[in-house]
Amino acid sequence: MTDTNVFQLSQPGTFSDPLTEVLRNGARALLTQAVEAEVSSLLSCHADKLTDDGRRRLVRHGHLPEREIMTGIGPVAVRCPRVRDRGGEGCDRIRFSSAILPPYARRSKSLEVLIPILYLKCISTGDVEDALVALLGRDVGGLSASTIGRLKEAWCEEHARWSKRDLSAKRYIYFWVDGIHVQARLEDGAQCLLIIIGATPEGRKELVGLTDGVRESAQSWRELLLDLKRRGLSIGPELAVADGALGFWQALEEVWPHTRGQRCWVHKTANVLNKLPKRQQPKAKRALQEIWMAETKKDALAAFDAFVETWGVKYDKAVECLIKDRDALLAFYDFPAEHWKHLRTACDAARPGSAAPPACACVRSPRQASRSAAGTPPHADWRACRHRSCPS
Repeated sequence: MTDTNVFQLSQPGTFSDPLTEVLRNGARALLTQAVEAEVSSLLSCHADKLTDDGRRRLVRHGHLPEREIMTGIGPVAVRCPRVRDRGGEGCDRIRFSSAILPPYARRSKSLEVLIPILYLKCISTGDVEDALVALLGRDVGGLSASTIGRLKEAWCEEHARWSKRDLSAKRYIYFWVDGIHVQARLEDGAQCLLIIIGATPEGRKELVGLTDGVRESAQSWRELLLDLKRRGLSIGPELAVADGALGFWQALEEVWPHTRGQRCWVHKTANVLNKLPKRQQPKAKRALQEIWMAETKKDALAAFDAFVETWGVKYDKAVECLIKDRDALLAFYDFPAEHWKHLRTACDAARPGSAAPPACACVRSPRQASRSAAGTPPHADWRACRHRSCPS
């Protein structure tokens, strides 16, 4: 028991945490060991190289001055070893450059990710340093308001280069499209981020388009698609997956009219269930799953008709919401079965890091396939492909 109920509050960055100190010391020891192992590996690779007088050509040569790397657990002091090449000159000189501890590195990659997140969360440039002090301790340095300003300029320049990159050599089989509303700094009047994720014929997902827009208007989507086309993406994807936002579909019809559309089943399921009583929603959800989880398109059509017949009598609005997009909801069945799990939903637009399967020649249009003699051949992984036009 204490005689007072008044407690001293620690100011940001002034507290002492023994656990954090242990972690920092451990991180310093492990980092030192890893860099020393890099040097040892380099020396062993060149151990057979000798000078004219028979001495080893490559030897250790002390350490560089100690510097601090700002990490997610605060500053970690390190000293990078040096090597000396006693025989080489100019371009022939062997130099040591650590892959773990790059020259002039002052902060870890995780911290470089944290800084823009703080900025996007509307923490002012002047307050970022205070926020990092509270997170990392009072020893945080090199992250003043002017430093954050320079980082912001670098981010803007990097985004500008990315937004103007040439797309003439690119080809995308599928697009996943979504408008994401975030609590971040956007341009005046912008209300969401418009995102397009594309899948290449090799099965690699890439961020294709990213811009801010006024809600999800047709004009905003049109500007984004036309910009991609102007930069060389002359051939549209075979299939675009998105929710029911009319703005995108209107813009797609104008820019790439031959691209087919697939409605997102996650969004459609939510829309249908919202028109049903809560007590009926679990049963209806299972019935909807039987449609998009069917083994074949024929089975899906049968499950679709069964849902309409079962629920149409009492809940006509829910059924109407479903049947108005009948063809667009089942478009994915016309593509290889191995792709179906990726094509049912547009939620992949929020997961650009997830992998897509490689696309075989059957996904491309005949004209594109005839021109791709130097492109990607059909993959052996598609022996089990059930797409009716697949050559296998």
